[in-house]
Amino acid sequence: MLLTTTPTIEGKTITKYHGVVAGEAILGANVFRDFFAGIRDIVGGRTQSYERVLADARAMAFADLEEAAKQAGANAVVGIDIDYESVGQSGGMLMVTISGTAVTID
Repeated sequence: MLLTTTPTIEGKTITKYHGVVAGEAILGANVFRDFFAGIRDIVGGRTQSYERVLADARAMAFADLEEAAKQAGANAVVGIDIDYESVGQSGGMLMVTISGTAVTID
C-alpha cells in the first residue's frame, strides 16, 4: 500500500477513486509520564515518553487508515492529512486522526 501526502503519485495514474478513508487512535497519558514531562519542562529537553506515545498513536492510526483503504479495494491513499489533538477532561488523552483519499493506481 502506497501512502502519500501528495494529491498524485509521480509516474502513476489513478484509475479509480474509492472515497475518503480515516484512521484514529486515542491514547491516555499516565500520571508518571505527566510528572516527568513536567520536570522536563522546567529543566528543558525532550520528553521521550510523550514522543513514544505520539509515535505509537500515529502508527495505530496509519494501520487503521491502511486497513480501511484495503477494505475499500484501494492500493494507495493520496492527500493524507495528519491531525493531533488533546482530548478528555484535563487534556490527558492524545488523539491522532489521519485521513486521505483511497485510490487504485496502475
